[in-house]
Amino acid sequence: MSLIIFLVVGLIAGALASYIMGRQQDLLVNLLIGAIGAVVGGLLAGLVGIGAYGLIGEIIIATLGAILCIWVWLRMR
Repeated sequence: MSLIIFLVVGLIAGALASYIMGRQQDLLVNLLIGAIGAVVGGLLAGLVGIGAYGLIGEIIIATLGAILCIWVWLRMR
């Protein structure tokens, strides 16, 4: 995946995760959360044996990873 596509997927995933979790963030924070969520979601999906096919699949996996990251962050605070 190219860097630009990764950043766009991360931005979308971060925005969706922030909206779902009820935490409105800045654009840069959404991008960071989404990028970290994409890595976490990809690793966890790979461990479970789930593959993300296509752009929508990548956004879903990244969003789930970002939701998990936000949830862990809120529990640590």
